[in-house]
Amino acid sequence: MAFVTRRLLAAALLFVAGSAAQAAELTVSAAASLTDAFKEIAQSYEAAHPGTKVLLNFAASGALLQQIAKGAPVDVFASADQETMDAAVAQKLVVPRERVNFVRNTLVLVVPADSALGPKRLDDLRAEKVTRLAVGNPASVPAGRYTQEALEAAKLWEPLKPKMIMTQNVRQALDYVARGETEAGFVYGSDAVAFKGKVKVALEVPLATPVSYPIAATAGAKDVLEARRFIAWVQAPAAQAVLARYGFLKP
Repeated sequence: MAFVTRRLLAAALLFVAGSAAQAAELTVSAAASLTDAFKEIAQSYEAAHPGTKVLLNFAASGALLQQIAKGAPVDVFASADQETMDAAVAQKLVVPRERVNFVRNTLVLVVPADSALGPKRLDDLRAEKVTRLAVGNPASVPAGRYTQEALEAAKLWEPLKPKMIMTQNVRQALDYVARGETEAGFVYGSDAVAFKGKVKVALEVPLATPVSYPIAATAGAKDVLEARRFIAWVQAPAAQAVLARYGFLKP
């Protein structure tokens, strides 16, 4: 009888330990452009909070929103634009009062590092030698929407459409340029920093709408306090220094 009791006690302790481990997991869905910076920030967060495991999920902001809407277990959502976070708020997928802007970025036109192509202005992309442009799909990729906004303002969106290769996220656009599969592409300034030596910035694209990144705890977060703690960590000087090193700007 005592042996059975001990076995039951051991099983109960294992169940409790397993539940604690599960509760200590924090799932963060973040825009693809945050990949390198957030990997480093997550490591420092785990080091400072033993027992907590940060699970990172990167994709285009629109794709991440769709995942959350379909019930994906996400605790923190970091978007590369306000529009996607606005949609998350409208669908009651994030807690509005938890929302905060934590970083900014720029939109740039990049070419392969060894390219002789040197566009000085957007209108130069009309040239015949420019046959392919990597652009994030505006339907789900914030960088694509910023690109469309800039090109429409310059009356170039329709003329350049035949040259556009639509990508699923900004990192895919960056890869196309780095591999020389397109002559140029629109990405974030932080992406150009991450691929330094593989691509070079031809010009910074003027925008009417700032590239501002919001972050928020989701409505379905397993542990809102843990989610808040991570969001505060991202805003703290140490994490902001990491983001700056990867080419991001202060909010």
